Amino acid sequence: MNKPNFKALALVAFAVILTASAALAQKKAEKQIWLFSYFNDNGQDGLHLAYSTDMYTWKALNNDKSFLAPQISNDKLMRDPCIIKGGDGKFHMVWTVSWNEKGIGYASSTDLVNWSEQQYLPVMEHESTTLNAWAPEITYDAKKKEYMIYWASTIPDRFPMLGVNPKDKYNHRMYYVTTKDFKTFSKTKLLYDKKFSVIDATILKDGKQFVMFLKNENDAPAEKNLRIAFSKNLTGEYSEPTAPITGKYWAEGPTVLRTKDRWIVFFDKYMDGKYGAIESTDLKNWKDISDKISVPKGIRHGTVFSVTEKEFEILKQKIGEK
Repeated sequence: MNKPNFKALALVAFAVILTASAALAQKKAEKQIWLFSYFNDNGQDGLHLAYSTDMYTWKALNNDKSFLAPQISNDKLMRDPCIIKGGDGKFHMVWTVSWNEKGIGYASSTDLVNWSEQQYLPVMEHESTTLNAWAPEITYDAKKKEYMIYWASTIPDRFPMLGVNPKDKYNHRMYYVTTKDFKTFSKTKLLYDKKFSVIDATILKDGKQFVMFLKNENDAPAEKNLRIAFSKNLTGEYSEPTAPITGKYWAEGPTVLRTKDRWIVFFDKYMDGKYGAIESTDLKNWKDISDKISVPKGIRHGTVFSVTEKEFEILKQKIGEK
């Protein structure tokens, strides 16, 4: 029987350790860059992007010029742009195309510069009296390898006008469709109805549950605040909402940045013409950190998402930015 070559085995083991260490070091060295998709004014010029490396200070890219001009719908707007990186490695975006149409916009990209042909998704066309389809968002369910697109719509006389001024025609609820490929979609279904007008939902996975941040849009009396609901499944059913988390501010358009130890919610303090932020480690106790953040002037409702340092460098190269 041949004796084992302990010296050779030791060299192989050492090489494996070095390779693993190098891979780990490279992974650690790969910084995470945060991007903020948003719109300016009424959304007529399209998609804007800002970036941050510390989660608090945000700088506009491309001299705050549009990355993509809206081409679809009668109004040709691109409000409330929501971008996520999907399970296929592509960036998928949905947006509000109009104040009063029954569909939303969709496009995809591999680099955030070159985008696919814009599509109009007729998500509420089956309800002829629908007034709107506002602030769509996408959340990816990795377990099901499925995307959920969700938005706020008003169907007149569908729900009691509880907490809503009778003179106000809007009484929103959240609706959704699911898709695996952005080519075929499920039938539209009701996502959230807790007997109040609700808009601007955004959903993140947290362990075994999904967390929905939403705006209570009631105006009689005025609420106009952000709250949270929970569910074991992405498509629901979601819980009753928590108490308001945004204090005295009239707030809308929440977008959430999640790290290992904290949650940061950015939101539009639209009555003050400013952006605000709150921070929590447990989703229960919230601290106002509005004075710590800096965002581009005129930034309106968008979403925060992350890219790798390599993806960010490619993006900057393509727009000629150092």
